Amino acid sequence: MPPKISPSELGRFLPDGALCWISACSAESGIFREGLAGLSRPDLTFTSIFVAGLNRPSYLLDTGARVATFFMLPEFADCDRVEFLPLSYRGIRQWLAAHPPQAALVMCAPPDATGRCSFGPVTDFIADLWQHIPHLIGHINPLMPTTRGTSGIPVERFAALIEAEQALPESDPGVDDVSARIAAHVATLVPDGTTIQAGLGRVPEAVLRGLTAKRDLAIHSGLIGDSTLHLLRAGALRKDSPITAGVAIGTRQLYDAISGPEFSFRPPSFTHDVASLARIDRLVTINSAIEVDLDGQAHAEATPSGYLSGPGGASDFAAGARGMNGLRIVVLPATASKGAVSRIVPLQLATGPVSLGRFDIDIVVTEHGIADLRCRSHTARRDALLSVAAPDHRAALREHCQ
Repeated sequence: MPPKISPSELGRFLPDGALCWISACSAESGIFREGLAGLSRPDLTFTSIFVAGLNRPSYLLDTGARVATFFMLPEFADCDRVEFLPLSYRGIRQWLAAHPPQAALVMCAPPDATGRCSFGPVTDFIADLWQHIPHLIGHINPLMPTTRGTSGIPVERFAALIEAEQALPESDPGVDDVSARIAAHVATLVPDGTTIQAGLGRVPEAVLRGLTAKRDLAIHSGLIGDSTLHLLRAGALRKDSPITAGVAIGTRQLYDAISGPEFSFRPPSFTHDVASLARIDRLVTINSAIEVDLDGQAHAEATPSGYLSGPGGASDFAAGARGMNGLRIVVLPATASKGAVSRIVPLQLATGPVSLGRFDIDIVVTEHGIADLRCRSHTARRDALLSVAAPDHRAALREHCQ
């Protein structure tokens, strides 16, 4: 068995100059935070999949280390030791292959009967990387559920272990009136028997919760929340292999359920693989955006205050669902700032880069209706998008089209 250490001993297991993977998402470790507190390690670089509002990774910067991140967070803004890499999941896999980590700090479940420690609700890139990482440090968390789908790390493979209980961080975006109205529109577009991917946020979560009356659905997604559990309990999901995901972020009731046989957790090499996605019949992707421009492009990474996310996996799923039976839906409220700001915008006024291009989106849905962009001219596409903009903003938007 690997040696059991205290958090204060963590630093001596991190090799000089290493690129270090560290658990994040719903597996962010307070034990690792404690172990890194007070260390001065400007030689290190940390990387992971950090989620805004859930993870608080500023403690990594407190060590003097650098951070390479694929999602921009407020904690990282204006820091010259942060490298923002705006990559799709395919691009992240390529970057990690070219820059393999030399160390990893991984929260895992206790070893099972075979001696393997499950990745629990965060079977992300580490599931493909650990075999090639020479220095593995484990936080064995008895409160982390064991999940099916991907073999965990053999306990003897760790260089050191820290055992400590930690409740997983919880998140529930809830459902408001606007997201419920959007969900009602989307429900008319999703037939029984489809396979669904949904992104992060209140509106995609509300959309899934609005599908509980459907039947024989399946989930194939990089991320799941409590909405997936709502569908399962409502009988909306098929009996055979209903849920495939990489990461679960939700409440305790979701974490208590994911050890069940209905859930299969797989790494991005499977969940986001375009060739695998293209073989799924009737794949429906549901992703949110900050803005959609009148050319039918989604902008999902920045606000006027700066970047607050990254490309993520939306473009991978859009590519996989490009087949004849696929459907790519973008959902967003029509306004921000209590109605003062339109989120349907002219191209020249859009904020940030294009996250999903005009060939990656079939339908845009707001609380005001459905804009079907398929097989339409530029003028017809703009008219459709104007019809789902907030009524108070339509006249000004039309002026930009003149």
